[in-house]
Formats: sequence, structure tokens, C-alpha cells
Amino acid sequence: MTTIGFIGSGRIGGALARLAVGAGHDVVLSNSRGPETLRETAAGLGPRARAATVGEAAAAGDIVVVSIPVRFHASVPAEPLRGKVVIDTLNYDPARQGSVPEIEAAGVPPYLLLQTHLAGAHVVKAFSTVFFAHLPLLARPAFAPDRSTLPIAGDDATAKRAVAALIDSLGFDTYDAGALTESRRFAPGTPAQLAHLDPDGMFSAPPRPVGRPALTTLLGV
Repeated sequence: MTTIGFIGSGRIGGALARLAVGAGHDVVLSNSRGPETLRETAAGLGPRARAATVGEAAAAGDIVVVSIPVRFHASVPAEPLRGKVVIDTLNYDPARQGSVPEIEAAGVPPYLLLQTHLAGAHVVKAFSTVFFAHLPLLARPAFAPDRSTLPIAGDDATAKRAVAALIDSLGFDTYDAGALTESRRFAPGTPAQLAHLDPDGMFSAPPRPVGRPALTTLLGV
């Protein structure tokens, strides 16, 4: 199985870590406040989980999930992630998370920000279209008729295959949207970004499974 490092172990990171442990993967949790703040969380996940520093999680992971506020992207250590597969779950929401000068100056699009910072890593955009509380509710076994398909995008084909295999083990199919720039198709404000939300209840209502045909339409492909 895979060892997954988490830089950011809050809502999205925590939900993914729980799914990963359930699928038999090892997880290494980290956050900006230090491993001592995650000991209880790791203990609750069982023997496959441990708390560590950000640098340790980056070094330990075969795949590393980055799930932090976008404005803190520069705090992600680049050197231990060189050559590694990195999952970028970040969405840019300046009203809620604060603005990012590199984006506001129109120098770097939000979906390229982490890859620009981690120039030596293979960044794949994924899990940015699912509300954290909906992840465990949407996960399904392989070939389930109501299994959801999640979009991914990245510039390295091998990295995308690794991420797709991980996502499959967590209970989802994947749709390869293409290069990292194509993640604009499922960025905030697009139909695909809101795919699983019930328009009548939004975050409070149960999520809607979205299969490949429906996702393809929402992506505008």
C-alpha cells in the first residue's frame, strides 16, 4: 500500500486520511502547529497513522496531499517534495481565506500557484470539488452503479496514474481533464466545482453522486 503524507490535516486532509486508513494505506499527518496537536487525531485513526512535522510528512509520503489555505502555499517545503507526486486540493476563496498577492497581481493563476512554488514536484489537482463532509458519504466500492467520478488535472501522466489509483482505492472513479491548466474547468465558480451539491440544500443537504457522463457535461467537454 501507499504512504500518504498530509500537509494540512484539517477538514479535507482529515477526511481523506480517514478514507486512506480505511483503504489500508499508511498516513503521516502534519500541520503548521506541530505534531503534538495531532497526536490524538492520529491515535483515533489507528496504527496506520502517525503525527509528524511538515518536513517529515513531505519526506515520508509516496504521495503528499496539500490541504492548507492558499495564502500559506509558500510554507510548503519544496526540497523534500522534489520528484514526488503532490495532490493540490486548494481552492482560492479570498473572501474567506484572504487574498494572495501573486494571484491578485494576475501573475499566476490560482490553479498553477502550488506547481509554480513546487517546481520540482509533479502536482496533480484533485479533491477540490468535494465538500469535506461529503467525501465519506460519496465513497463507493468499485463498479457500484452510483460511484462518483472526480476530475483530476496535471502535467505528468505517471503522476496522474498514481493519483487515479489512490482515488480508486478511496472509493471514486476519475476523469483526467488534461494538463494542470485544464483544472480551470473545475475551479471555483464552475458547474463542475459544485457538482455534488444539492442546489436546494447546498452544504446541509446530502451530496449527489455524479458519474462520468454527468461530470463530462459539467466540465464542458
